[in-house]
Amino acid sequence: MDTPRQGWMDADLALFQDSTRRLFEKEFAPDEEKWRKQQHADREVWNKAGRMGLLCVSMPEAYGGGGGSFAHEAVVAAEQARAMVYGFSNNVHSAILAHYILNYGTEAQKRRWLPKMATGELVGAIAMSEPGAGSDLKSVRTTAVKEGGEYVVSGSKTFITNGLHADLICVVAKTDAQAGAKGVSLIMVETRDLPGFRRGRLLEKLGQKSLDTAELFFDGVRVPEDNLLGGVEGRGFTQLMQQLPRERLLIAVGAVATMRRAIDETVAYARTRQVFGQALIELQNTRFKLAECETVATIAARFVDDCIQRQLDGTLDLSTAAMAKWWATQMNCQVIDECLQLHGGYGYMLEYPIARMYADARVGKIYGGSNEIMKEIIARGMTA
Repeated sequence: MDTPRQGWMDADLALFQDSTRRLFEKEFAPDEEKWRKQQHADREVWNKAGRMGLLCVSMPEAYGGGGGSFAHEAVVAAEQARAMVYGFSNNVHSAILAHYILNYGTEAQKRRWLPKMATGELVGAIAMSEPGAGSDLKSVRTTAVKEGGEYVVSGSKTFITNGLHADLICVVAKTDAQAGAKGVSLIMVETRDLPGFRRGRLLEKLGQKSLDTAELFFDGVRVPEDNLLGGVEGRGFTQLMQQLPRERLLIAVGAVATMRRAIDETVAYARTRQVFGQALIELQNTRFKLAECETVATIAARFVDDCIQRQLDGTLDLSTAAMAKWWATQMNCQVIDECLQLHGGYGYMLEYPIARMYADARVGKIYGGSNEIMKEIIARGMTA
């Protein structure tokens, strides 16, 4: 993401990339250590990001957004990953949830929620996973039962990104428990002072420790009937499937940026580290390993660039997005592991970025649909 490669990265986007990089490095990265210790960022970070124009960059200006495209989202996602700023998931908030509202919400819903998401007044989250349902969204047990102009939402969710601060949660629920996938709907829950809604513990994770990830509980929560996304029951599963390629591509974008950061960190370390009377980078093994990592990262970047262009053209399919997600996250973990090895014992110390990257990257093979699910999607596309 550092230099223009494919046609999607034009001069204006390059300027946007440069300013976005400086914002993440100067305004957010210095707070990561504090956020890691408390396992969440401060709530103010969302308002700050809104003031700086980092939220909802691809939302139409009519709804308070930046008026950009998926290319702008990709730039923000890449620069946030490169800066190792995990304290708030802009991907979930801006690039995913906001697009559910934009694509499926009624006009009233768009005007009600999107402008406040763009400023950071509302923090967004998506509540899919449950203790007994992860990738298999048809099996969710959370229910939303209509009663006199309201939906009564009951159930629990886990592994919810932005869960601590979320003011607006898109809850995947069954409005018809007997209809399988056709009984799934998306219910928008506004959490402030909402009876029956409670947040559980912050989950202590292997990596991405500054990102608030929480359990959520809905104990007979009542929300207006108007909070059904799009106003028609039973469309939730289709809505989820249509948006998943975007989510998975953004994961791949972040993985590519992280690979680049890992290689850059390792080259810098190898130039200064002395081994057997010479710089580590002068050893043939070091140079060969770095050459392997650079090749893998370059291939990943080219493929993801192509996927970004397809997304912009409206031709990115479910199978290709799955390929990008599983391969980029798999290679990211592989490259980081090789780079950590070249750091020796220092690579195991959390004061070095490569150690944090090692822990932070591992979840990439799990969230957004596990890589095993990605392979199944690819295989289905081959045999259909």
